[in-house]
Amino acid sequence: MEHLIRTVRAGEWAKVKELRLAALADPVAPIAFLDTYDRAVAQPDAYWKDRTDTAAQGKSICGFVAEGPDGEWAGTVTVLVELPGEDGGFGGGATVPQTHIVGVFVRPEHRGTGLTQALFGAALDWSWALTEPRAERVRLYVHEANARAQALYRKLGFEPTGVVVPMPGDPSAKEYELALARPAC
Repeated sequence: MEHLIRTVRAGEWAKVKELRLAALADPVAPIAFLDTYDRAVAQPDAYWKDRTDTAAQGKSICGFVAEGPDGEWAGTVTVLVELPGEDGGFGGGATVPQTHIVGVFVRPEHRGTGLTQALFGAALDWSWALTEPRAERVRLYVHEANARAQALYRKLGFEPTGVVVPMPGDPSAKEYELALARPAC
């Protein structure tokens, strides 16, 4: 693979913004993301700078990108740290220290090349390397109609937990929680 999988760096907000807008313009965006293109494109540069700088710190949020030899970003994934007793945002709070994978996107022309698996590998390695807190599991949510993503996540070892939450904006639609437990040492 010719792409470098790496963390987002402070100051790369313009590339973060461009890739996020590309993700939100994708035809599957309504079932893949909780944000919309119109909301995201309306955000000021300060929003994108703060979002990028926070992800670049790699403390409670860590962003990963797949960067091609030409410098183009072909994909991304973000990992959030979630602790018991804290508001977990989408899907509710954590019962154990865990990470939550969000914002998974690979440009259409790079799908099926192994980039998503490589991005997940980096996200999982980062999650398992955490020592304070020590993540006990990694979770994600997938829309009931996103069969392609469900198949990929299962291939990567994620299993349904039985937790089902309504999709914001469309309570008739469901999001399924999938999780991967910390590997035994």
